[in-house]
Amino acid sequence: MSDSTSSSRASGLLLHITSLPSRFGIGDLGPEAYRFADFMAESKQTLWQMLPLVPTGYGYSPYAAPSTYAGNAMLISPDRLLEDGWLTREDLGDIPDFPADFVQFEGVSAYKMGLLRTAWDRFSRSASPTEKDAFDAFCQQHASWLEDWALFETIKSDHEEKEWMTWTPELRDREPSAMLAYQDKHADRIAMRKFSQYLFEQQWADLKTYCNERGVRIFGDLPIYVAQDSADVWANRHLFTLQEDGYPTTIAGVPPDYFSETGQRWGNPLYRWDSMKASGYAWWTSRMARIMELVDLVRLDHFRGFEAYWEVPASEETAINGSWRQGPGPDLFEKLEENLGEVPLIAENLGVITDGVTNLMQRFDFPGMAILQFAFDSDDTNEFLPHNYDEPLVAYTGTHDNDTLMGWWTETASTQNADQIARAKAYCTEYLGLEEGKEAEQLPWKALEALMKSVARFVVTPVQDLLGLGADARMNTPGTTDNNWKWRLAPGALDAGVGARLASLTEETGRA
Repeated sequence: MSDSTSSSRASGLLLHITSLPSRFGIGDLGPEAYRFADFMAESKQTLWQMLPLVPTGYGYSPYAAPSTYAGNAMLISPDRLLEDGWLTREDLGDIPDFPADFVQFEGVSAYKMGLLRTAWDRFSRSASPTEKDAFDAFCQQHASWLEDWALFETIKSDHEEKEWMTWTPELRDREPSAMLAYQDKHADRIAMRKFSQYLFEQQWADLKTYCNERGVRIFGDLPIYVAQDSADVWANRHLFTLQEDGYPTTIAGVPPDYFSETGQRWGNPLYRWDSMKASGYAWWTSRMARIMELVDLVRLDHFRGFEAYWEVPASEETAINGSWRQGPGPDLFEKLEENLGEVPLIAENLGVITDGVTNLMQRFDFPGMAILQFAFDSDDTNEFLPHNYDEPLVAYTGTHDNDTLMGWWTETASTQNADQIARAKAYCTEYLGLEEGKEAEQLPWKALEALMKSVARFVVTPVQDLLGLGADARMNTPGTTDNNWKWRLAPGALDAGVGARLASLTEETGRA
């Protein structure tokens, strides 16, 4: 295990960048991100966990990204562009009246793309030779993914944002002459896409440095799969289970579980692990190296799929009729260590976990996860109860896929009947020592206290739970595509009182 995951007890907060306050309709890498970093440092938190930083895809999900390498250009701060001279006050003089409590994705995207176009035009006209050299150096350094990404996005915009499998055949199949002709004709638009990545990289590096200097480490998130409609699949078709026309033959998902009675049909194409292995896992090495440029430690989403994965025929409408297939297992992680050294990974090991998955985690000393919301539906042997934790663990009240803690308390879970819910609440009340009549009021901080006092190495709390917010602050409901990823933090909600209380608990439990 690397130093990043073997260090002493620590705690942190889960808040995605998009959820930060901002006058531009979506959280970004501007002033509010630095204020949140300050809040974390002042409240003795040393882990800032966030969702994938990649561009969003279907349903605006960061887990369905059109690139596993690129940064989400919607996170670029117009305030920072103003400071750097790529935008003027006049450019920002007519900001739409965006909602403050949720992201209106379509409006934000149209507005911000216009600002990025303006910034690129000004850069093209007035950048100094030194600034242009820096941009060129960035493009050369990241050419292995940046060329494909910028080209993919530009072609996609010319095909009404339709999936790449529907493009004209010569571009769909990346015929060299057609690709060169397109690049020549649309050089300026392609360069603008690269410039947006350059801006993201600059702003992200500045924020990460600011956090690290204050003792805050960035806890990133890497989905196991990539989206079918992505530059990654378009440019590497031989590594995925695809037909000749580019459509998948088999897709990823999970069987029926706590979250869904019909399983989850994710739709991502599955990897050809034999082809991955034949190349020495070069693509995975490149992917892991990229995220480690951006973050300090990584939650590897759906770790279970590396040991064995659920294969669903692409023709199926649900994930029920799938089957288990053997994953790459230790072979992949041995190669990653050989190529990159020790990588600070946290294994997302939720759901039905086999001995094979546990053995794989133990072999590489990867910490797993525990979710307090899952702790009260059985008895005192439940692995998610704090007294049953093992030390190499990240403990949560809930994750972005759960309801908020208060939502869990007040809403009816679709997979539980009234008796089950009543028993869980009664056990939760007893276990956490909630006073009669004050259960809802005391729940968030009593839950956090139980986790902080446990032996778990890391405790990460969603900001929604720190503030005791209800179900309307939920970030994502698995298996659905509407009304997800939109929630935003109210300005000033994380006040000095909340910070002082959190700092005190952190110090008392030896996590400061």
